[in-house]
Amino acid sequence: MALAAFASGPVAAKVVEVSDRGFVVRHVAEVPADAAESWDVLLEPSQWWDSEHTWSGSAANLSIDPRAGGCFCEVLPNKESPRAAPRGSVEHMRVVFVEQGRALRMAGALGPLQADAAEGTMTVLLKPAADGKGARIQLEYIVGGYVRPSYEALAPAVDGVLGNQVKRLAGKLGGRIAETSPEQGADSGSGGEESGEAASEMIGR
Repeated sequence: MALAAFASGPVAAKVVEVSDRGFVVRHVAEVPADAAESWDVLLEPSQWWDSEHTWSGSAANLSIDPRAGGCFCEVLPNKESPRAAPRGSVEHMRVVFVEQGRALRMAGALGPLQADAAEGTMTVLLKPAADGKGARIQLEYIVGGYVRPSYEALAPAVDGVLGNQVKRLAGKLGGRIAETSPEQGADSGSGGEESGEAASEMIGR
């Protein structure tokens, strides 16, 4: 199944907000690896992204260039001869903010959203776990703009796919999806993950 066809994964959906303006999804994971190691693996999507949600059919063709203007891209190999020049490429997202070991923000419409006039912003935040052991990873994806399907229909499907990616990333790092819900985790007043607004304040708009 290509990235062009969203389908819910095994992770429970967590749509934080949905309206006729767009939607917000958020997932939190806890891993035993520290923030530095988690960061290194995050930047290697070929190690954890689900190949079923790629255009080429293989996550090995994915890469992230971690600098402002850098690309979360995918190479489309030549089907006739893998050693020949690629038949094409895909820009999934573009990096707009990066702070090593702590924050990655990318802009772009994933999968079928790319065919419409949708705009998306994904922010991934890493910080030490509350108990000082390992790290906590939060992924938030905000989508707006004009789309032909309803946001009510799109939101849970997109959330399922991204939730599965976070689960795979956490699994690669020996962790799991956090037991607290993303809404609970987003309560910055209780020492959890930053809300979308607070996160934007923290890493810049």
